[in-house]
Amino acid sequence: MICGYAPRGTDTGGIMAACEVCGNDYDMAFEVHAQGAVHTFDSFECAITRMAPLCEHCKCRIIGHGVDANGHWYCCAHCARTAGVKSIVDRVSA
Repeated sequence: MICGYAPRGTDTGGIMAACEVCGNDYDMAFEVHAQGAVHTFDSFECAITRMAPLCEHCKCRIIGHGVDANGHWYCCAHCARTAGVKSIVDRVSA
């Protein structure tokens, strides 16, 4: 078992865990340990729904690196600039 994930065909002894987002009892649920807390999910979709921050401009879930500008999170440089952050660039030229 890796990171609380039991692969298909693994006998879990009937133990099931409930997803904290959708409530689904699932024998292949997994845990995410982050910032001292343990979260249980049945899918990456539910994990993203609970844990990924929202872009402060377009409101999409940030599942990549994102942009942290003075404590505000954006999904990309474009959203940061649109929100008024002038110093953000998509890439640095040589």
